[in-house]
Amino acid sequence: MSRSTKKDALLQVAERLFYEHGFRGVGLKQIIREANVATMTLYNHFPSKNKLVEEVLKRREERYWSYLDSYIERGLSSPFVLAVEAHCRWLKEHSYKGDMFLRAIEDYAGIDEEIENIAREHKTRLLHYFQQLAQENRVNNPMDLANQLTLLLEGTTSMTTLIGADKAAEYSIAMAKVLFQHTS
Repeated sequence: MSRSTKKDALLQVAERLFYEHGFRGVGLKQIIREANVATMTLYNHFPSKNKLVEEVLKRREERYWSYLDSYIERGLSSPFVLAVEAHCRWLKEHSYKGDMFLRAIEDYAGIDEEIENIAREHKTRLLHYFQQLAQENRVNNPMDLANQLTLLLEGTTSMTTLIGADKAAEYSIAMAKVLFQHTS
């Protein structure tokens, strides 16, 4: 395995384990064992567990935004409904047990400022994403719409743990279609 491949393996295993068991429920030994790498390999890439968590969150965020953007780019209907559909699909495929970023905020608030900032910035970026999308589509009151859509997606994410990703997505998409009847 090359250096890059080992790092990728560590990040994939760490993300899966952190998502399934929480940040505090997973130790470095378990990550090393499941990634099938030497202890020094982990420390060559990440000097601490917190640095590994930071990288996992950054990488997950990159994947999320790529996912959302590619879904919107290939669609012909309302970009807002498509964004909601993409988020719901992400929940079903990658976030069915709740939001890893909220978990990071809960686990690291007041403990690790960098991790907390990465997670909070993800939430802020969602708001800005919708504000920009609203401005590009010449929507009146783009900030109001951005807040509404962010609340819709955050609520959908939270409800995933209560009613499941399929039901949460179904309700969320229905709400988005009602909200954007004039654009779809």
